[in-house]
Amino acid sequence: MKKTAILLMLITIISKVFGFARDITLSYFYGASSISDAYLISLTIPTVIFSFIGTGISTGYIPMYSKIEQEYGEKEGNRYTNNLVNILIIICTIMIIFGLLFTDQIVKIFALGFEGETLALAVKFTKISLLGIYFTGLIYIFNGFLQMKGNYVIPALIGFPMNFFIILSIFLSSTTNITVLSIGSIVAAASQLMLLIPFIHKKGYRYKFILDIKDKHIKNMAYIALPVIIGVSVNQINVLIDRTLASSIAVGGISALNYANRLNGFVQGLFVSSIATAMYPMISKMAAENNVSGLKKSVSEAINSINLLVIPATVGAMIFAEPVVKLLFGRGAFDPQAISMTSVALFYYSIGMVGFGLREILSRAFYSLQDTKTPMINAAIAMVMNIVLNIILSKYMGIGGLALATSISAIFCTVLLFISFRKKIGSFGMKNITISSIKILCASLVMGVIAKLSYTILLKYISANLSLIISIGIGAVVYFIIIYFMKIEEVDTMINAVKKKLKRNTDVCR
Repeated sequence: MKKTAILLMLITIISKVFGFARDITLSYFYGASSISDAYLISLTIPTVIFSFIGTGISTGYIPMYSKIEQEYGEKEGNRYTNNLVNILIIICTIMIIFGLLFTDQIVKIFALGFEGETLALAVKFTKISLLGIYFTGLIYIFNGFLQMKGNYVIPALIGFPMNFFIILSIFLSSTTNITVLSIGSIVAAASQLMLLIPFIHKKGYRYKFILDIKDKHIKNMAYIALPVIIGVSVNQINVLIDRTLASSIAVGGISALNYANRLNGFVQGLFVSSIATAMYPMISKMAAENNVSGLKKSVSEAINSINLLVIPATVGAMIFAEPVVKLLFGRGAFDPQAISMTSVALFYYSIGMVGFGLREILSRAFYSLQDTKTPMINAAIAMVMNIVLNIILSKYMGIGGLALATSISAIFCTVLLFISFRKKIGSFGMKNITISSIKILCASLVMGVIAKLSYTILLKYISANLSLIISIGIGAVVYFIIIYFMKIEEVDTMINAVKKKLKRNTDVCR
């Protein structure tokens, strides 16, 4: 799992750099404006409408395919995949027709504060972007198929063509027609699917028209997926509430939340998604084989690895929120007000980084055990908390209040999941996790103090951007030196693996 996770992290780093290039391009040409708000809402609507179904299907698909292949063989697994593909196409068609018929009403629900030209533009963009649901749905299934076949690289690479076409569409829209923005999102989604098709074919998948809604495997998957769908739809309601309130707080509020969330998502995508993606198929197989001890060990390792990487990132993001936003977005149409709003949102989103990460790992652990109800109930509790906090905190803190509400609810949700998981499978190394977390937090705080001091001193002699980059580098070196001497199991394992590799290479050279 560790080698796969490291490889995925390397790919993700490059992919996220392209993702930032996309966001920087959007911020440069459109800043935090009514156009960027309308564009981002048009992308959010299809995501919210479909992602809960897509996530439910992909979450149910992997353990179900693993079980079918083990009991009935690969041929039956492919039959199940084809049946699911055809059912999904029908669901997507129904959703698109519904979306096109009621676009005005849907946009008004998602962006309560939109009026006049902004509303008309958001409706226009949304009608186009809804068509991307077809591609998104198939991507969910084929990503899962490749991961089950041991190919993690190609699913991780699909962000490259997507980002390329979105950047191209943003640039072209600024010199031609604004509608190109939305058309670009469709082309980007299609390019992701086109990348996957040759590789699923290579792994033995052949499309056949099979449509059997009463199939027992589909029914079993629906049983697994339904609570996931409800749980994810709860999360999307949170997104809806955030966007709706942001649209009424300030012009550009939606964009500010989006840019801050992208930066938070960079950490999640780089560390959390890489580890969770590598872990999930493996622990699903362990659960199918009733290997509980192996599952416990893998989950515990994943939690410690997340803490090791995300806690220092949290401290760094909180300390350098404004300089980071200035470095990445502070140019073109991205004015001082946009920088201020985005920095505040990033600071408060950062508080919940560890909560977001560990929630993802623990939810996957429950899914591998085919328990999707516990995360669903947990998400519903967190949603209620988030909505209440959103309404209260946004009155006093504006955009920052929305981000803080999201962070508090994520942390609360994660604590509940820890308690539930402990009850379900017994002890899984909580003492070791707690001790490691305290050590990591101490190292991160020392790193933060030294990095901040370095930044303050360097500002007197060199530019703000260069001071930030050097200070982050100094902080990273300090952090790794401290944790090296703290005897954290995951760190020791990593260092020993590197030492063995270097020794092997030295012996070969001799």
